[in-house]
Amino acid sequence: MTSRRDFVAGTGAAFAATAFSPRAAEIMFRREKLDRIGVELYTVRSEMAKDVGATLARVAQIGYKQVEFAGYFKWEPAKLRATLDANGLTSPSVHTAIELLERDFDSHAAAAKVIGHEVLIVPSLNTRTLTTVEAWKEIAVRFNALGKKAHDAGLRFAFHNHASEATPMAGGAKPYDVLLGESDPKLVDFQMDLYWMIKAGGDPLAYFKSNPGRFVSVHVKDATAAPELAMRDVGSGAVDWKTIFAQRAKAGIKYFIVEHDDPKPDAFASIAASYNYLSKLSF
Repeated sequence: MTSRRDFVAGTGAAFAATAFSPRAAEIMFRREKLDRIGVELYTVRSEMAKDVGATLARVAQIGYKQVEFAGYFKWEPAKLRATLDANGLTSPSVHTAIELLERDFDSHAAAAKVIGHEVLIVPSLNTRTLTTVEAWKEIAVRFNALGKKAHDAGLRFAFHNHASEATPMAGGAKPYDVLLGESDPKLVDFQMDLYWMIKAGGDPLAYFKSNPGRFVSVHVKDATAAPELAMRDVGSGAVDWKTIFAQRAKAGIKYFIVEHDDPKPDAFASIAASYNYLSKLSF
């Protein structure tokens, strides 16, 4: 067993070595940063409705490298892909209603391939009718079926939460736990909306620990301190981003996507503030 004295002596030697090796010192003290930051285009939906091309250009000018679509605003996939390419953007994921995917999966998969999506994400469910564990188990069955179709098409399938999925039902069970437990990890991923998880009283870090590798992406939006937990631009709230992002490898997170559900009065100012904070953050 290493004694406290041996440990201290060993670390002292390591520190001494760094004095003669700048590269070694850099490695020892190196902190990580987000290399690519995305934005959910729902945040700038009003601008997208006016002019898709100009909005994507503005998003790229702010510094974003990735975008997540929530509707295509009647643009053809090939035109969207060309516009993304022209602005140095990629779009790893898209939000699509479960009913649309179940009705015509093939056309959505084909569009995804053209645009460059890797993940098809169900953004929400009609939770008013989902009040029992059995009802949520049935949702997991539907998720597994869509996950199989996505897998066969060379894509991934995922689910994005709101607060309701992390809120206990009568009897104490949480829908989110049912979905994680009943869905096939090989077929179904999760996009954790960190704001709504925290708003519901859930613990993202606990989920990362108990379900490693299940979270392909996160929605990054800030919250004021409890009990208010009001939504804020990233960096202007109380969420401990350094601690959360430090667990990204365990969680399986590939994509960090900024979102604000109601970015008044200026959606572009909102996403710029969030980008400026995240682009400088080290953890």
